[in-house]
Amino acid sequence: MDLISSENARKNIDKELSKRNIKLDPNGYFLIKVDLIKKKIIVEHYLNKINKKGLAIDPDTNMPITCKNENIRQYNKIFIGHTAKEVGILLSEKEEILISKLDHALYLGRELQKAEECIARNIKYIQD
Repeated sequence: MDLISSENARKNIDKELSKRNIKLDPNGYFLIKVDLIKKKIIVEHYLNKINKKGLAIDPDTNMPITCKNENIRQYNKIFIGHTAKEVGILLSEKEEILISKLDHALYLGRELQKAEECIARNIKYIQD
């Protein structure tokens, strides 16, 4: 298999896996940002509850949280570091458990690594 077809195969595998049904982490979700000027990764943790339909809801309003939620929510905690490893340790080695699902931890690791790469290449980071 040549390099182009193997890259297409990897993209197709990821595309198919992204279609699977996932259960959200009841301990909350994270928004990851990068500061290209200060060369830092910024991770905000938000609390949520999961309703009977499996949707994330705002614990204060009991309304579903959407990607285009116009209500500005206050983060629960913020983590800032220079590398994916540094931020990952901050997220996972605190006394409060913010990540309760292994697939969520793996996802965060991939995203943190991507954020670090964007800083190294000085390009915009977009969280998947």
